[in-house]
Amino acid sequence: MRIIRRIKEEIQVIKERDPALHSNMEVLLYPSFKVMLHYRLAHKLYLRKHYFWARWVSQRAVRKTGIEIHPGATIGKGLFIDHGSGVIIGETAIVGDNVTLYQGVTLGGTGKETGKRHPTIEDNVMISAGAKIIGSFTVGENSKIGAGSVVLKEVPPNSTVVGVPGHVVKQNNVSIPRCDLNQVDLPDPVQVEITELRKNNDSLCKRIVELEAEIKRLEKEK
Repeated sequence: MRIIRRIKEEIQVIKERDPALHSNMEVLLYPSFKVMLHYRLAHKLYLRKHYFWARWVSQRAVRKTGIEIHPGATIGKGLFIDHGSGVIIGETAIVGDNVTLYQGVTLGGTGKETGKRHPTIEDNVMISAGAKIIGSFTVGENSKIGAGSVVLKEVPPNSTVVGVPGHVVKQNNVSIPRCDLNQVDLPDPVQVEITELRKNNDSLCKRIVELEAEIKRLEKEK
């Protein structure tokens, strides 16, 4: 009964968050569905210290889906991996409830740490395509990580992070709904800085013109 309940939960997650789904039968073809069933089994084996068999199950999932989840990772309810190819979740990663990952996401370690080496992703976080979260720190709940970002340090709750390295560009006390999967309308810190530089440059040019005019006026008065 527990297995059937788990399968129903995984099906419901995909139905809620993938607008491309046309029928319930399609869910059975989804890499996210397949890999999570494999992960749940592999994780149980890992906790019982059957490390070889745990890795055997997880590696079969990698070959079938292109998604690599180490059996030692701790994953809550409602994880949805959209498309999924190239997603990597490391051994000591902790993923909360209702998290959404897109293709190419890495929850990795720096290679220099021991013990807890991978990030902790709290509830309701969305990590867009190609983003890399590297190191043992926490990404706070209700946060968004923009596509292609490289996050190397703590992210407060309710934040939006973009860039390489990642910068918090938006933060407030309003929770981001877990079904808000917009990866496009995120702030661009580079564009913001360029706009600010242009504004400052225009101001300086205007001041120079004014000074030149003032100098010419003073010369005429002499």
